[in-house]
Amino acid sequence: MKRVFIIRHGQTDYNLKGIVQGSGVDAPLNETGKKQAFAFYKHFRSIPFDKVYTSTLRRTHETVSHFVNYTPHEAHWGLNEISWGSYEGKKGSHEDREALKSLVSTWRSGNLGAAAPLGESPLDVAQRQREFLPMLLERKGEENVLVCTHGRAMRVFLCVLLQIPLVEMDRFSHQNLCLYELECTQSGKFRLVRENYTGHLLG
Repeated sequence: MKRVFIIRHGQTDYNLKGIVQGSGVDAPLNETGKKQAFAFYKHFRSIPFDKVYTSTLRRTHETVSHFVNYTPHEAHWGLNEISWGSYEGKKGSHEDREALKSLVSTWRSGNLGAAAPLGESPLDVAQRQREFLPMLLERKGEENVLVCTHGRAMRVFLCVLLQIPLVEMDRFSHQNLCLYELECTQSGKFRLVRENYTGHLLG
């Protein structure tokens, strides 16, 4: 049975300061993020991961660095965070923050083609994730797979894997280095085993 462990990257200074990163900001983990990454490694190193997949961004690579010392690793742009376009990399004004809230509300109402200026929509993200899916699902010998991605990208990806409408993506809460564990059933469909798990971060 294939098991897929999906995690969000550890904390960065941009997360700490509330600055939008998206796919256009390639920030490293901060000290807290590095500690989170090591705590996750200690908790899950007994699982014999056959493959580690990450986005192309530095913060996901650093999050799983302890695993890739001995586990095959591959980065794929399909796992990158959504592009927040002109909102990326800056603290943002009150007007910017309100515009982002309005955009997310627009998605919840069903307009999944809406995007930030110069950015991506959830439909764009889902499309590039579906291009990654054959790698995840069809490669032989990859029964236990670790995937490190990003907050909004994780929400979209869970909808894609679980075949849930994208308008429901905000039902999947997340924080830095949380875990979602899924199993692929004999019918070829995924089911959720653990949701927003953070037991490895306690203490």
